[in-house]
Amino acid sequence: MTAASEAAAPRAADAALDPVTVEVIRRRLVAIADEVDVNITRTAFSPYIYEYKDYAVGIVDHRGDLICQCTAAMPVFVADVMRAAIQDGLDLYGPDDLAEGDIIITNYAGTIGQHLNNVAMYTPIHARESGGGPVLVGFMVVVMHWIDVGGRDIGSTSKFATDIFQEGIQFRTVKLRARGEPVREIYRMIEHNTRFPVEMMGDINSQIGGCLMGRDEVASLVGRYGVASFRAALETIWNQSEAASRAAIRAIPDGTYTAEGVLDDDGLNPGSLPCRITVTVRDDEMTIDLSELAREVNAPMNCGRSGGGETVSRLAFRYLIVPEGDANEGTFRPLKLVLPDGTIVSARPTAAMGSYNSALPTLIDLVIRALGPALPDRVAAGHYGTFSTLAFAGRRPDSGTLWQCHDSGFGGWGALSGQDGPGPFRTMCHGDTRMIPIEVHEASYPFMIESFGLRTDSGGAGEFRGGLGLTRRYLMLAACRMSTRFERTQCPAWGLHGGLDAEPGNVVIEAADGSTRTALKDAVQLKAGDRVRIETGGGGGFGDPCRRSRERVHDDVRKGYVSEAAARKIYGLNHLSKT
Repeated sequence: MTAASEAAAPRAADAALDPVTVEVIRRRLVAIADEVDVNITRTAFSPYIYEYKDYAVGIVDHRGDLICQCTAAMPVFVADVMRAAIQDGLDLYGPDDLAEGDIIITNYAGTIGQHLNNVAMYTPIHARESGGGPVLVGFMVVVMHWIDVGGRDIGSTSKFATDIFQEGIQFRTVKLRARGEPVREIYRMIEHNTRFPVEMMGDINSQIGGCLMGRDEVASLVGRYGVASFRAALETIWNQSEAASRAAIRAIPDGTYTAEGVLDDDGLNPGSLPCRITVTVRDDEMTIDLSELAREVNAPMNCGRSGGGETVSRLAFRYLIVPEGDANEGTFRPLKLVLPDGTIVSARPTAAMGSYNSALPTLIDLVIRALGPALPDRVAAGHYGTFSTLAFAGRRPDSGTLWQCHDSGFGGWGALSGQDGPGPFRTMCHGDTRMIPIEVHEASYPFMIESFGLRTDSGGAGEFRGGLGLTRRYLMLAACRMSTRFERTQCPAWGLHGGLDAEPGNVVIEAADGSTRTALKDAVQLKAGDRVRIETGGGGGFGDPCRRSRERVHDDVRKGYVSEAAARKIYGLNHLSKT
């Protein structure tokens, strides 16, 4: 659309809508995103998509501003990745060269700022006014984890990568389809830069179907009400969300608040990485300052601004300030970010980003912790705060074909005033991503899961106990390579107001020869008969453990959440009921 046609298009100010129509449009947009979400789950090929749900669905306007996201989205994808992808497309192509039927993909680290497996795919949404040509009203976006995009290791995330070029192929905003026709050259590049072409092309077709389905549904909605009314509804929705955010910020005492923590290491180089976060509240605006974070590292633990620092600030803001309602661009208007270039969450596009997510849960946790003094009844103790990534890959003994299995752990979340910590859940970055069933794992890959259960005493003790982590034990039936990425052993989930810290996570290899070793951030070769035991961390406790009621402690012991030894030593109970 040219500048003249943009100016000629109906303006939001020209249309006045009644509240009922605004709500119908609001709810229908979210419903469309949810329908696309369900369709992707139904049609994808790999368990990482149809079981784990490592993707997100969003709708943005013609400038890239977030309209809505699916209810069960992976929030780490939606926070600012979608806007960055669209704006790069607008800069490179311009709105006039984003035609009906185009499908664009990008995983470029300078845009997405995450590992190259995370690919944003989008298609323009056009509507027609009577007597006029098509008007660009927005984009349908699906960000999905592609299971392998080349690079030195199977799955494309390598412990040993020191720059982005070792991690796979990059697609810098290219058309997968042009005016509805497949761009054969791009398809060939994709198929010949993955170790799993059948599974990945199946997932990509599911992603394409989601984009097209959502595009048509949104275009139909806009056609029903008209472009002017649609844009007027968006402005109303954004303004309402902005007002709610500003009201929530005004309820917080003005001030400057800080929190500090550490990341264990970058996986390649020794030494912890210090993290200090400052949050400033002034009237109805909040500023999150990430300038005192560790600098970019020569290891795959970096992320870019859009997929890193912006994501941290928006997710922390959402969890603590406006946890209810739908997230959209208006929600984040009162949020400001201070973030210089060159930190681990604002790294250069050439930095290695395979494990971009390692730092994010801890940093989100620290933003929330900083506001503890201002919101003592709302801020929870720390959560386990690590993706607890575990990946196996190898060749099947019978056929010699490659296989890979990605998984990540569930852990405990922090207790808060009046409530025990929830969990086990995934991290604050995950949203509603699910646990892949044991039956799917064992039917698909050459290993068995011998045991799986809650981890006793993993939650921090307190008047209100932290949530529990999990223990899982694998028996390998064939040789394979295992990669792990566990964080927060030096900075476990903290307790608040006298509550105790939680137990951190751990990975132990129990070799068939009887030897054992830990493997928190590692890449090791396993043999048939080796076992792997993972233990995920718990959530921090809240309040003095001596204030926990005897009935609650007895109940915890009976259910196996707390051991008898911990009940006696920490909670001071000498007589325990077995019933």
